[in-house]
Amino acid sequence: IGGGIRSLETIEHYVKAGVSYVIIGTKAVKQPEFVAEACRAFPGKVIVGLDAKDGFVATDGWAEVSSVQVIDLAKRFEADGVSAIVYTDIAKDGMMQGCNVPFTAALAAATKIPVIASGGIHNLGDIKALLDARAPGIIGAITGRAIYEGTLDVAEAQAFCDSYKG
Repeated sequence: IGGGIRSLETIEHYVKAGVSYVIIGTKAVKQPEFVAEACRAFPGKVIVGLDAKDGFVATDGWAEVSSVQVIDLAKRFEADGVSAIVYTDIAKDGMMQGCNVPFTAALAAATKIPVIASGGIHNLGDIKALLDARAPGIIGAITGRAIYEGTLDVAEAQAFCDSYKG
């Protein structure tokens, strides 16, 4: 669950309800120490959502683009025990023009935290491009609009990933 995670009490509520992971976004950027605290309190349950434009972290529903570089912030979270990073290139999200494979791969290579790609996935070709990048730290991809628009079939995408030999 992601969106509005701003307190340990909120995380506890979701974890007790059976949620596997919570995604901390804006709060992770504005108060990085909160991530460490959350990881200590709920080990294995915290994912950080890093939304970015041109490599710089965006917050507050993408209304603000900071001077903080995504890779620098991601490295900051390595010692905290973050389970994964959801990286969204906001210039690509919802545009169905392909995700930012080069930056996603660079982020995965620069940090020990697994990366989930988000933003811009349009079809199976975009998923193949992520797989072809051969970045061992990329562990998944999030797609939304492509499913609703019918340009990506979930079962077909899963079967493709399961059988991918690259």
